Amino acid sequence: MEEQILLQKATAIVKPYGIKPYFAEDFGRILRIYADAGSFALKKVPPNMGTDFIRHIQFLYQKGYNRVVPIYPTNDGRYAVLYQNELYYLMPWLPNEEKEERKEKQHQLFRELARLHTLSVSEVQISKEERTIHYETTLNQWEKDQEFIEGFIETCESKIYMSPFELLFCLYFHDINQAIKFSINQLKEWYEKTKDQEKARRVLAHGKISTEHFLYDERGYGYFINFENAKLASPNHDLLPFIARVLDGYPKQSDECVDWFYNYMKYFPLKEEELLLFLAYFAYPSPILQVAERYHKSSKSINERKVVQQLQKKYWLLKNTEYVVMKITEIENQKKIQQASNNGAQSS
Repeated sequence: MEEQILLQKATAIVKPYGIKPYFAEDFGRILRIYADAGSFALKKVPPNMGTDFIRHIQFLYQKGYNRVVPIYPTNDGRYAVLYQNELYYLMPWLPNEEKEERKEKQHQLFRELARLHTLSVSEVQISKEERTIHYETTLNQWEKDQEFIEGFIETCESKIYMSPFELLFCLYFHDINQAIKFSINQLKEWYEKTKDQEKARRVLAHGKISTEHFLYDERGYGYFINFENAKLASPNHDLLPFIARVLDGYPKQSDECVDWFYNYMKYFPLKEEELLLFLAYFAYPSPILQVAERYHKSSKSINERKVVQQLQKKYWLLKNTEYVVMKITEIENQKKIQQASNNGAQSS
């Protein structure tokens, strides 16, 4: 009975496309539709989203970037169908059969992301005043965070008996403080290099990069889907969330993340100032600070075991991130030394 209702719903939605389904499968926000014309993916758009992302996809096609799953128009030219106050759009269904190791998929994803950014890159005017406001606002917040952890550790150490959370925070304090200092230094260096610039690069950022949003066709080529969050922004808008998600979890030294990052850089090299800003935001220990602030502000009874687990997990993220940041910093310093050596050899 449910299958019949689902098929009726699918039939009503895709009628403007001239498609007659004979079976439909429910995958949450996506319906897989089987029809004589082939297999299709019918995606429901969140009510607050709108269809601006379709314009972004068309822009990429015009730029010659075709590794985006196409969105089919209806017979009368619409790219979305309104059904019971919900918007739907239609795409081909990709088999997504991985013909290589998962590690290779990550490399291909970063290569395609770099191509997407390369083909969509443009320069945007940014006034010196806007840049200064961004810098001062960010610096002010980070310095406040530093004052908070310094005050919090004083409070913890003044107690005769610390709670398990407070004791653990004291053990982690040095690493948290060092991460904040590193980020502030990178931010200051970025501002010094860019304070007189009035332009910055922007790209069409996918907005929700994930291996789940990078699918393979029957030939083994990778394609991006789910462009609902796409917008013109800094490349960091795609890079930072993806790498942070990968590093969340148990302690690990992720040389893979470093490899992925430099695979991206091979096809779309970040400028020196862009890399400084990337490292500043990437190294900043926001997740562990949020846990500490929630604990400090909480006036109700706290599940101590639960908050200790949260603090430990975010500390692992901090250390995992620290490893990648230090590796990238080391590689970039070696490049500078090599460049200086080459310049010296040429001048002599």
